[in-house]
Amino acid sequence: MDTIFALSSGALPAAIGIVRLSGPKAGDALQALVGRLPQPRTAALVRVREPESGAAIDQALALWFPAPSSETGENMAELQLHGGRAVVAAVFAALGRMDGLRLAVPGEFTRRALANGHMDLPAVEALADLIAAETEQQRGQAIGQMLGGLSRRADAWRQQIISAQARIEAAIDFSDEGDVSEDVAAASLKEVAGLRAELDAVLAEAQRGERVRDGIVVAIAGPPNAGKSSLVNAIAQRDVAIVSPIAGTTRDVIEVHLDLQGYPVTIIDTAGIHDSSEPIEQEGIRRARLRAEGADLVLWLDDLSGQPSLPEAFGADVWRVGSKSDLVDSSAKQRADWLTSTRSGDGVGELVSAIGSYVAERYGRGESRIITRERHRLAIQDSRDALLRAEAAALGDEVVAEELRLAGRALERLLGRIDVEHVLDAVFRDFCIGK
Repeated sequence: MDTIFALSSGALPAAIGIVRLSGPKAGDALQALVGRLPQPRTAALVRVREPESGAAIDQALALWFPAPSSETGENMAELQLHGGRAVVAAVFAALGRMDGLRLAVPGEFTRRALANGHMDLPAVEALADLIAAETEQQRGQAIGQMLGGLSRRADAWRQQIISAQARIEAAIDFSDEGDVSEDVAAASLKEVAGLRAELDAVLAEAQRGERVRDGIVVAIAGPPNAGKSSLVNAIAQRDVAIVSPIAGTTRDVIEVHLDLQGYPVTIIDTAGIHDSSEPIEQEGIRRARLRAEGADLVLWLDDLSGQPSLPEAFGADVWRVGSKSDLVDSSAKQRADWLTSTRSGDGVGELVSAIGSYVAERYGRGESRIITRERHRLAIQDSRDALLRAEAAALGDEVVAEELRLAGRALERLLGRIDVEHVLDAVFRDFCIGK
């Protein structure tokens, strides 16, 4: 296997540039650059030299992590260099001339950790989510997953299934033995029913973790000229949408990304929903309805100074928000749950705060979020379905045992222990090279 190297710190120039190596020749490469191997897991101040000429490249800290006690499970080394481009380039050039060494590809260090059993697949996915986290809730969710939130639960479920499967198979193989209880299958199926109910509860909360990871979507919908674009601009506190008295100005979806109480929220401005014969405007209206139907919350904007507009039926919760509240009397204000005026700013801050509270209450309550990706949900669903089939009274013990085996395999796929090669490229595609 090749020994790989890469810059594992941030973009250069920087205060420090960390070059990481992993593989069978990591120790030889480090020794060639600094003349010795430091004590394992102890930083040592060294002079980095060009191996062939002996010319000094930098003064740095060197660390040595012999296998298997390293992040990847292989021999690993690190050089903490001064973070100048020329310094790192000189070290890369020296490493590139050594036999058996090559530059790492994105995610290769973490992929080796997975292959060597130092991480499981949910932890790998969580590491990618932690790097990409933009809000406090995303960070907290990712670190919980990386530290084994999902893995521990899934492994415990798997052990329960294996135990039940073993008892069922014992009842099949030793049915004529006196020490095998006749009701062992019934007792095992009772345990299976309890586990299946636990998976049902986890799946019922699946949307929460996925939404925190991907972002909660709030769509602003309503008729033309209700003030949707003005409200988006007021929420964003900058001009992101075109504001015009001409109906149909917004013909595509405009997005604003916010951090509300630590949750990632995307506010989308959609085209005015109304009857139109103009083909381009019709397409904008179609997209508006599609995005509103897929949103987690819809703000139906009603121009209080004009004719009332009734919200359409969407799959999400719908709030009636009145615009131009500074232009109307109290009777008109009764049409809305929330009152806003983008000209005076009245009500906008209160509306944003209410959205944040709504999101926090809906997606932050209950037990910790352990399903954060569609892959997790589908694997747990497969396991749950197999358990449900095992509970069917008409099935014989042999079929029950097979369904339990399938339930266990679904959880093994979740953990990355079997049948995951087809998902690995997608998982590692967005990793940085130094990870």
